[in-house]
Amino acid sequence: MKRKVNVIEDLDRKKTVFIHDILFKGKRAVKWDEVEKYLRQYVGDICTIDDSNEVIYIGADLPDEYAHSNYTHILKGANAKAKANAAQGLPELIKIADGKKFTENYKVKHNVDAMYGWYRYSSRFALPVFGEDGEITRYNVFNVIMIIRHARDGKKYLYDIINIKKETSTLFQSEDITQ
Repeated sequence: MKRKVNVIEDLDRKKTVFIHDILFKGKRAVKWDEVEKYLRQYVGDICTIDDSNEVIYIGADLPDEYAHSNYTHILKGANAKAKANAAQGLPELIKIADGKKFTENYKVKHNVDAMYGWYRYSSRFALPVFGEDGEITRYNVFNVIMIIRHARDGKKYLYDIINIKKETSTLFQSEDITQ
């Protein structure tokens, strides 16, 4: 499936992943099983963070954790749809990630899969808002924290994205963005 995603840097040198399609829509709840199925296409991919040249792997555990984590279960409304649709831009979200913060692993259940601890990175994405005519009128921008686990094999794996927050001050009109 061809993804309609690109990265744009604004005048303040902040990079944003623009996702131009809404794959996961609906009036009620997000169908997380469909999101999980979509995410399986990334398993085995390797991404590099631009700022640090760190390599991040997409492991087989990502689709299930992303779609069924405790954080995902508490999401409602726009934030749930934002997380679901952010799945389309995961490689780019990793690429532009910054603000690395380390946390030791304290949970016994993660002694193997996060033996060397956890990293949190900030990233940013934008989703389109469509007008009544079906055309994109503007983009809503969201900040997100990407959770990376440092496993026993020494590799770092994307585990989940959390703390999705819509920016209220940033608004991109559709004519501001080139596809």
